Amino acid sequence: MKQYLDLCQRIVDEGTWIENERTGKRCLTVINADLEYRVDKNEFPMITTRKSFYKSAIAEFLGYIRGYDNAADFRKLGTKTWDANANLNDSWLNNTHRKGEDDMGRVYGVQGRAWAKPDGGTIDQLKKIVDNLSRGIDDRGEIMTFYNPGEFHMGCLRPCMHTHNFSLLGDTLHLTSFQRSCDVPLGLNFNQIQVFTFLALMAQITGHKPGIAYHKIVNAHIYEDQLDLMQNVQLKREPFSSPSLSINPDIKSLKDLETWVTMDDFEVHGYQHHDAIKYPFSV
Repeated sequence: MKQYLDLCQRIVDEGTWIENERTGKRCLTVINADLEYRVDKNEFPMITTRKSFYKSAIAEFLGYIRGYDNAADFRKLGTKTWDANANLNDSWLNNTHRKGEDDMGRVYGVQGRAWAKPDGGTIDQLKKIVDNLSRGIDDRGEIMTFYNPGEFHMGCLRPCMHTHNFSLLGDTLHLTSFQRSCDVPLGLNFNQIQVFTFLALMAQITGHKPGIAYHKIVNAHIYEDQLDLMQNVQLKREPFSSPSLSINPDIKSLKDLETWVTMDDFEVHGYQHHDAIKYPFSV
């Protein structure tokens, strides 16, 4: 929690105002932020200086693990995060690659589970990682990336948190996740939860101890219409201790994650928080 608040304060104190063409708003911006999550100590990184939610974030990442390309499938898991990008994005609605209502195209999990090869086949990046780690192998390339510039035109959105790199040291599994851009007041806690949970799940299904999740953000920013709430509300609140996350121990394989796992298999314990803050969202 402290490192999150330190980043917020750093942006307020040191940030540079940058015009954002997509949203038409200014962002107070810093470059390079490094966060660490102690998965080994089960210090679940939910924000306590405002009310935060975890099920939608985990549901979204579970959809990536399954390679979903349709917003309806994400809704069935319990998250509506892809509804707008799939159905309200004018450039995507007019894209010839769009298959119809709720279609997202070749984004995120599609790239992770079915990266297209020039010969017409596909590469399942995640399965390769799971197979290697399950056998105790780390070839220094246990990497899953969603970032495929050659297919940006075939999806509704290019990825923000785009690459996940696993490292096995003895019987302890670590994760380094890379993010190109982050709306810190709204989006960061969503991404923190996903990074933490991804390492916890991968350690569990490959038979290893979870270690530390390292989260590197390139462009961290606060939008101009969020700044007052950040400075005068959230940064003035005292944080509570981190909660913990429990994951159903019956989840033992990638196939389990692909088939029967639901949000009922995840539970947060000991979450104390301040009141919610309604930060403006920039589309």
